Amino acid sequence: MTTKKTIAIIPARGNSKRFPNKNLAVFNGLPLITHSINYAKTNNDIISNVYVSTNDDNIARIAVAAGAEVIKRPEHLSGDQEPTVTALSHVLQSINFSAENVILLQPTNPLRPQNLISNCFQAFNNGDYDSAMTVTRNYQKFGRIVNGNFTPFNYTIGQRSQDLEPLFFENGLLYITKATLILEHKIVGDKNLPYVINHPFAHIDIDLKEDLELAEFYLTKFNDL
Repeated sequence: MTTKKTIAIIPARGNSKRFPNKNLAVFNGLPLITHSINYAKTNNDIISNVYVSTNDDNIARIAVAAGAEVIKRPEHLSGDQEPTVTALSHVLQSINFSAENVILLQPTNPLRPQNLISNCFQAFNNGDYDSAMTVTRNYQKFGRIVNGNFTPFNYTIGQRSQDLEPLFFENGLLYITKATLILEHKIVGDKNLPYVINHPFAHIDIDLKEDLELAEFYLTKFNDL
């Protein structure tokens, strides 16, 4: 087939070490993986297919129940040190059509502003980009400890935080990449759009069990922003 489509891929392996069964942890009444699936499905004007890449039968069962298509990931692509791009590439090689764009949604980011995909995808399409990633302005003062001494990195002692040189962090909420780039084992290309989103949800990334409690608080407090 030659149909050009935009697909969503949610990589969710089952052997998390620091937070066992993390992708199935219950958040706001649903397994963590389900939130990203539901978010992709609400953007079906852009996304034609939603795939979950996993090596775990329980995650696969939950994903199918939520309306996603499952691509079973081989164990040799499911280790702790395996980069995400290999799972994305495996999905592209497993489907029976040629996708044009891949939207990467990480299950550890269950909270996203409602219009994030549509707004970022429009900006991505309007420019000469081969990828896009969401970033957020940082206002923290960082430094290094060298030989027992603290050395400021992005400020001088006494400088106000609002006067810092603008720095941004990769928040993980959303990535958009040309499929051809992923097949070259890259998620971020040379023509990359850093899509700035300064929303409280950008600070939520589920890595430990206690992060779920913070996410519940953010959902209650900031869901209407």
